[in-house]
Parts: sequence; structure tokens; C-alpha cells
Amino acid sequence: MADAGLSASGLTAPEALLAWLEHLAHERRLSPRTLEAYGHIGRLYVAFLERHRGGAQSLADLGAVTAAEVRAHLAERRSGDRPLNARSLSQTLAAIRGFHSFLDRRCGTPAPQLALVRGPRVKPSLPRPVSEDQARGLLHEPETDPDAEPWEAARDRAVLTLLYGCGLRISEALSLKRADTPLPDALRITGKGGKMRLAPVLPQVREAVDAYLAQQPFILEADQPMFRARRGGPLSPRHVQATVQRLRGRLGLPASATPHALRHSFATHLLGAGADLRSIQELLGHASLSTTQKYTQVDAARLLAAYAGAHPRA
Repeated sequence: MADAGLSASGLTAPEALLAWLEHLAHERRLSPRTLEAYGHIGRLYVAFLERHRGGAQSLADLGAVTAAEVRAHLAERRSGDRPLNARSLSQTLAAIRGFHSFLDRRCGTPAPQLALVRGPRVKPSLPRPVSEDQARGLLHEPETDPDAEPWEAARDRAVLTLLYGCGLRISEALSLKRADTPLPDALRITGKGGKMRLAPVLPQVREAVDAYLAQQPFILEADQPMFRARRGGPLSPRHVQATVQRLRGRLGLPASATPHALRHSFATHLLGAGADLRSIQELLGHASLSTTQKYTQVDAARLLAAYAGAHPRA
């Protein structure tokens, strides 16, 4: 059923796009980074239609979009100075479908031609975890950084320990407040889409966080972010990514050894130790079990590799 507040005939395409983004932010509770990506895709899509059709677009114009126009837009995104790969094109089409699905539900403006557009074939990618020894190396290497103050080394180790020991995303680790410490036996984490989960806290994780807090030089209020940058501002995800990039270079690890790889490793190593898939799904906060099932393929691949390397007839 159309939403009376959004079905006005005078609604423009940019206004419709804004309504969709507000829906994603306030009702779906998507992360700021995801909202930024969807907004970028939506603005490029609307701008393409305006150029292609030679003028501003209304809500009704969006409903009249043809399969050929959507394919032309995808072809444009596939070319140029920054061409999208198959996976990014698939994500672009999914976002456009989500936008039009919203306009159908809330505004009574379907786009039937969109069903005729097929996305590019995307080869499923498997998570690329690091080994247990590599994970330990990444957790201990910050202490050997000659350019870091002792409290900064303790901070970097604490952040990476949270990613590997609790399976957190970077954004989830950096969202922790001073009031969250001392860490309880289980952290209540708000993940993607506002989904809540409990992340058990190992003693080693609590010790790493306590060691950082004992050394960091700032006065932190209860509601302030726990992890701070050198000048006192909140620590950024980019810093964590750059830190791991520097550490993996010193350890001789591949480019796949990223902060998110520590979260993958958390799941893969639990699975290898006998944890069941449903439990890992809950710990990671995956909405769908199919997302978690990828880790079974990773574990099987590791077993086959070990077999090939150890069996005398391999």
C-alpha cells in the first residue's frame, strides 16, 4: 500500500531518493558507510536518467524506467576512468532494485521493466582468514613498533585482540565507550542493520583492553569513545587498516591479512575447533546462515591442503 505522505504527484526523483535514504537510516538502521554507498549509487542513477532523458525526473518518470535504460546505466558504470568490476556492478543493481522496491511499496510506483534486467555473474568469494600463528603475530607485533608510544602499541594490540578474540568488525570495536569497561563476560554489540548480539569476552581480550586503559594519557568521560588517536580524537578505521598494513609488511604476510581477516579467522578457527555453525552465526551477527556457511568451505579447503601436503600419495 502506498504511503500517502510520499505519493504526491509532484515528488521529484531527488526527493524520492532522499526519502529512500531516510528510510534506510531510520527504519533499517543501516551503517553510515552503507548509507553513503547507497546514496552515491542513487545519485549517479538519477543523474544518468536526467541526462539520458534530457531533464528533471519525477516519481512517475522513475516508474517508467525501461530495462534498456538500466542496462545503459550499468554499461556506463562499467566503463570510464573508474570502471566497476562485476561484484560492484551487481551491488549497484541491487541498490537500484532496492530503491525501486521502496518506491513501489511506499509510493505506489512500481517499475516493472526492472525485472527484465539481469546482473553480471559474480564468482562467490570465500573469506581469507590468517592462520593461528599469523593472528598471534599480528596481535603481538604492535609492541615492537619503534615509532609508536607504549600506550599506542597497547591500544593497537587491544583493538586487534577485540577483532580476533570477539569477532568484531572495526566499526564495532571502535564504537566501544569508556563506560563499557571493565569489559563484562559478554559484550552487547549493535551490528549491521541494528542487529543486536552478545560477544563473549575472553580473559586475554579483557587484559589487553585494561592494559591500554592503564597507559593511555587522556581523561575519558563515560560516554566518550574508548580508543583514541595520538592527538586525543576518536581512533579512525583508517588508522586500524594502516596499522595492519604496516604490521603485515613487517611479518611478511599477504595483502589478504586485513583487520577484517581477523574476524574471518575468529570464525574459521572456531569452526576448526568444533564449534557448530549456528553458534558461529550468532557470534558474528549474520542475518542469514548462508553467509556463515562460507566458513565451512574455507575449513574444507584447509583440510584438503593439509592432506595434500602430508599424505605420501598426494
